[in-house]
Amino acid sequence: MSAPTTVDEVGNRLRYLLVLSRPRFWLYLAGPVLVGVAYGAGSVDDLVTTGSVLLFAYFLVPANLLLYGVNDVFDREVDADNPKKEGREARYGGGRLVPTVVVGSFLLGLAPFPATPRVAWPYLAGFLLLGVEYSAPPFRFKTTPPLDSVSNGLYVLPGAAAYAALAGAHPPLAALVGGWLWAMAMHTFSAIPDVEPDREAGIRTTATVLGEGRTLAYCAACWLLAAAAFALVDPRLGGLLLVYPVLVAGIRRANVDVARAYWWYPAINGVVGFLLTVGGLSRLVSPGAVLP
Repeated sequence: MSAPTTVDEVGNRLRYLLVLSRPRFWLYLAGPVLVGVAYGAGSVDDLVTTGSVLLFAYFLVPANLLLYGVNDVFDREVDADNPKKEGREARYGGGRLVPTVVVGSFLLGLAPFPATPRVAWPYLAGFLLLGVEYSAPPFRFKTTPPLDSVSNGLYVLPGAAAYAALAGAHPPLAALVGGWLWAMAMHTFSAIPDVEPDREAGIRTTATVLGEGRTLAYCAACWLLAAAAFALVDPRLGGLLLVYPVLVAGIRRANVDVARAYWWYPAINGVVGFLLTVGGLSRLVSPGAVLP
């Protein structure tokens, strides 16, 4: 990797890495950390610790550079004709910059281990493993349905690690199952706009196997089961998660292009995540104590 020689070159490389990291999706990894902290903390003082800060900082940017950097490097040929890479996402064009950043981001992922209790380590290790092997050989889960969908439960692992780090115990099993199912559905829904490019490239995914109609039904079923699992933790959580199967039904009924609806979900997920976090914080601080 040649060193940049001008300020403009440095700026261009940083802008490229910013786009590659998918800022629109940063909270898909960092958001679960906030939820995990909100429910794992035993008091207000527990909310900000070395472990919680390190986890949030890592999963906000470096973890996204790892996840999407590995994806873009090993999907270079597939992405050559993918229209999603024309504007909102970066198209990897070779060179050592991205592989170097990926290695650095992986190494940064080791930093939270000494700052968190052992009970959180399986979730951290699981994220690093699945985050790499989703796209990279030898497993490359993304090309083996239904493992492409199942492996994307990795998005719940940052939240599980944060909960475990603060609570000193594993999260409720029902919450893990619900979060995993939610992530499976979210991944498979986001794969629908890639169906044609993936088929042309000879890549098999859950979405290419099922087709758009059955994939939407699969997503709705996973989200419905996720709502049921969260309802076992708290019926209010289950009720909140019902927004997802309802949205799928609305998209199907209104014949909305999934490639268009796909870009709504960062905002939708942000609102749902905010409400989940507020619900967790309300255990520690009564809403009446902070509202005028």
